[in-house]
Amino acid sequence: MDVDRSGYVGSKVDLRCRFLNSVPPVKISQVTWQKVVNGSKQNVAIANPSLGVSVAPAYRDRVAFKSAAVRRRAPVLEDTTLTFSSLRLADDAAYICEYTTFPAGNREGTVNLTVYARPTTKMSLSTPTLVARANNVRTPVATCTSANGKPPAIIRWETRVPGEATSTEFRNSDGTFTVQSEYAMVPSKDTHQEVLTCVTTYNDEVFTDSVTLDIQYEPDVSVEGFDGNWYLNRENVQLSCQANANPRVSLYQWKRVNGTIPSNVEIQDNTLTFSGPLTYDLEGTYACEATNGIGTRAASVEVVIIEKPLPQVATGDVISVIALLLAAGVLMGITVTVLVLKMRSRKDGTSYVHLPAPFVHDLTHSEPFLITFSLSSLLFVWLGVNLPPAKPSQTGEEKTSRRHSGTGSFNL
Repeated sequence: MDVDRSGYVGSKVDLRCRFLNSVPPVKISQVTWQKVVNGSKQNVAIANPSLGVSVAPAYRDRVAFKSAAVRRRAPVLEDTTLTFSSLRLADDAAYICEYTTFPAGNREGTVNLTVYARPTTKMSLSTPTLVARANNVRTPVATCTSANGKPPAIIRWETRVPGEATSTEFRNSDGTFTVQSEYAMVPSKDTHQEVLTCVTTYNDEVFTDSVTLDIQYEPDVSVEGFDGNWYLNRENVQLSCQANANPRVSLYQWKRVNGTIPSNVEIQDNTLTFSGPLTYDLEGTYACEATNGIGTRAASVEVVIIEKPLPQVATGDVISVIALLLAAGVLMGITVTVLVLKMRSRKDGTSYVHLPAPFVHDLTHSEPFLITFSLSSLLFVWLGVNLPPAKPSQTGEEKTSRRHSGTGSFNL
């Protein structure tokens, strides 16, 4: 017979027991299946050649001898395998199969039956609303539960979000286990839309459940549009208030620090449009406040009007200068490398340059050439650095401009 057998709650399992008769054969008087409970034996089923088959009332509807030969009017008892249907947790025990024979006496074997209970797993958010706070306090965000399992499951977390997991195990009255694991982290704007996955391992089975974090946070504000080249009479320029927020921004408010917004500047939600020609009286610090359900944040920019447009450097000239500098740098690198190797070879009489002989000879035996080459490279670099930019179509005086933007609060 088997030493160990196992099955899940509600499944079917066979407890095998066979009697190998001797020569000459002995007479089987009776076969008894017994359950060991706290050191005592309880009858489960009996097969007797004269009296037939008897099953204890507690097992009658789900325990039977598997072999049809045992259930006949004149039973054959060599194979008395017992079948359990609809396993229960209470069936978890040791079972004895005992043969009563004549004249050999009693013979028995024991099989240990283990009953498993597959757990139910569930993942849930610890709170319906996760809010990023300035105090950076670690907060429980999700709970993963494996309930009524036997043996207990193992829970772990997979996520890119830094945090800490805390697990607790409970033993239930029916012998099963419930395991809970809680994941705590610091909610922040950067963790919004990150995925948190609970991985539950039970025996050889793996269950996963995931949730996408919905972190609410106050607006992260910046003011865009001022490029430092706002000159007199320039038209149709704008300032735009950009806000990254969850939930979305419900209100934008524009203000001009130490003044009022000019009448020719139009406010359209998160945009300021300077429709007319720019004048000096439009200078100043413009601030935008963005508000959502979590809070209000502000950002600002200082607008400075210059007299004439800033000069523009032609793109082709910039590319030429960069290419010249790169070429000169490569040439200088080759020259310096050859000079160093030349000095080392003179010092110890060994050549460090493994190039074709004519090339080595030309480079290592012509000091005047190397000096001329180095000076030429330096000249190329000097010309590149000091190459004058292309003439701008217009020139003008530049005034200092300062720009303020960010996520910090702005006092108006």
